[in-house]
Amino acid sequence: MDESASLTCALQAIDQANRADPNVETVDDQDLPREYAYSQHMTRWLFELEPNPSPRMQIACRAQHIERWTRPRADYPEGRKGYYQWRQDCGRFHGERAASIMADCGFPADECERVATILTKRELRNDPDTQLLEDVACMVFLERYFADFYDKKDDYDREKWLRIVRRTWGKMSPRGHEAALKLAGGLPEHLQALLQEALAEPGA
Repeated sequence: MDESASLTCALQAIDQANRADPNVETVDDQDLPREYAYSQHMTRWLFELEPNPSPRMQIACRAQHIERWTRPRADYPEGRKGYYQWRQDCGRFHGERAASIMADCGFPADECERVATILTKRELRNDPDTQLLEDVACMVFLERYFADFYDKKDDYDREKWLRIVRRTWGKMSPRGHEAALKLAGGLPEHLQALLQEALAEPGA
């Protein structure tokens, strides 16, 4: 199987897995399995930021949340420690699932391991592929989920939201910053104001 066929095989397998998500997201008036919809947002933003992405980045972005509904946040303790434990476990799980699918589709072992490492995000800042994945994920969050998340979290005070925005911004590269600033103009006014306030902080 050549690389093109292997890539098609892997992407189709990831899509099939994510279509099993019992949760739903509405996209353009169509109800889609949530993680399948998310994977399509990830792929779209990958090509926005990197017009000619490598096969491994196409797979990593598509598998960013593969079968995440099988690892619910509610299974972990409340608080920051429980949250990070959940995120780390999810990253390992997504990496293992993506690597297994890649192996079944004929990718060499080193490429399978590479994607698994990218999905754990252990090398953020030090690895260009991992940084690109994080930029894509941040753009998807800002475009698709930030407004709804903000509206549903009535227990968050403004300082907590400022920290969330600054933390998200801090994980992005200059390329991601440029894309985020272009996107910001289309956000609701209260979120534009929040973003401006967060980025006005020295060092943000």
